[in-house]
Amino acid sequence: MDMDFSPEDLAFRDEVRAFLKESLPEHLKDGARRTPGVFVEPDIGMEWHRILNEKGWLAYHWPEADGGTGWTPTQRFIFEKECALAGAPAISILGLRLVGPVICEFGTQEQKDRFLPPLLKGEHYWCQGYSEPGSGSDLASLKTAARLEGDQYVVNGSKIWTTHAHHADWIFALVRTDNSGKKQQGITFLLIPMDQPGVEVTPIHSMSGDHEVNQVFFTDAVTSVENRIGEEGAGWTIAKFLLENERGGSCYAPRLLQSIDRLQELAKTQPSGVNGAVAHDPRFRDKLARTRLDAEALEVTELRILADLAKGRAPGPQTSLVKLLGSNIGQAVDTMRLELLGYDALQLPVDRPLYGNEVPEPVGSQVAQIAMGKYLNNRASTIFGGSDEVQKNIIAKTVLGL
Repeated sequence: MDMDFSPEDLAFRDEVRAFLKESLPEHLKDGARRTPGVFVEPDIGMEWHRILNEKGWLAYHWPEADGGTGWTPTQRFIFEKECALAGAPAISILGLRLVGPVICEFGTQEQKDRFLPPLLKGEHYWCQGYSEPGSGSDLASLKTAARLEGDQYVVNGSKIWTTHAHHADWIFALVRTDNSGKKQQGITFLLIPMDQPGVEVTPIHSMSGDHEVNQVFFTDAVTSVENRIGEEGAGWTIAKFLLENERGGSCYAPRLLQSIDRLQELAKTQPSGVNGAVAHDPRFRDKLARTRLDAEALEVTELRILADLAKGRAPGPQTSLVKLLGSNIGQAVDTMRLELLGYDALQLPVDRPLYGNEVPEPVGSQVAQIAMGKYLNNRASTIFGGSDEVQKNIIAKTVLGL
């Protein structure tokens, strides 16, 4: 694998840097810095979404025929890395990188014409209906059922840990349409409108104080048969395609390395209580160096996957390795941030729902005010998108051949 960028790639990198310098507003960078969760709030994320769409750089994971950029895998990596370095918001991937590619790959032309343009324009906001109270890691055991009545599916059941369902217009959901065979064979992929009497969204406030996830209840909710993606019973194949995009559709390493750089700068200002700043503590420097090496090794792994993609190969189970390492390195960074900040980190952001009407005065820097929220929220990263245990099983079976 050639690790050097071509002259064309370097020219593209300069173009991206110039665009970010000119078009990324400071208030969006500030919103990104203040976000303890996985995605920024829609008022921040959708503004950046529309800026990228106007530039024509939004759907860079889509086929060019469906509105994608036609970028090479290397160009996608460069763009994501430069966005991370510039502090751009991490916009919601639920519509753009999850259901969007599914519609591109499995949808009819009529479905593409109906759903893709509103997604690009920011007129539709999507959420994902996969996990259920009894079906998380064992996703194939899901029980939310849909029966076909005329030209409509009637849906009953519930989904949980549904990120941003309280903002969403549509949910893409796995539902059971057949119980007669293997559990994977009876699953169908449906697009369901959220704005109807049969859909109820109940908030879940996490221990970080955030309202980011929800439980969604379907009680005789309906959706047209025209909103089924693929054939009835083909949902498991589509689900695996989507999960590969969720686990490896973006590069973890650039944002991790940016966070590590910020930790290094923060350590220069935090007293060690022994010998000046924490940055001079050999134990902290060793820990930070080891974490940086892990993130740099992950970056090489991501570049190897990109090299495979450039040769026309599917991302495959290697995305589980990226997901496993990216989640754990991220948690290590969160832990070191708390260690650096000490007592100042024992707070949650003042604008989170946890406090209700009792809003305390913030303490210390902005970094300190969101450090605990980031740490607590990101404990879920080794669960969502497939838990660590699931990823290790996939790696053992399909990568190592055990």
